[in-house]
Amino acid sequence: VQLVESGGGLVQAGGSLSLSCLASGLTFSWFAMGWFRQTPGNEREFVAAFDWGGRQIYYAASVKGRFTISRDNAKSTLYLQMNKLKPEDTAVYYCARHNDHDGNYNLTSAYDHWGQGTQVTVSP
Repeated sequence: VQLVESGGGLVQAGGSLSLSCLASGLTFSWFAMGWFRQTPGNEREFVAAFDWGGRQIYYAASVKGRFTISRDNAKSTLYLQMNKLKPEDTAVYYCARHNDHDGNYNLTSAYDHWGQGTQVTVSP
């Protein structure tokens, strides 16, 4: 399984960025997928995720209404559209494959494969 994120960069506060995560080595449509982020010295935190059926979407309170997670199963790609970015959104963003039948979509322990991350920097 390989997950490769792209689309990070530097943007001013209030701007937008779109992240992509290309998956290979798995039947992408079978899996729930999620986005997390991490800043230096802090634990990786949940951002957004699809559930197993792909019908339910979960967002962290800090990004709800500004970020949108989506997926294209035909392209084996997960997306994260980030609007109205704030300096506190600065982090390395990771996509991950979910593998917990109990759900727990906001927990890092529920995910078994991770990408290498892409840096998002939001300037004031």
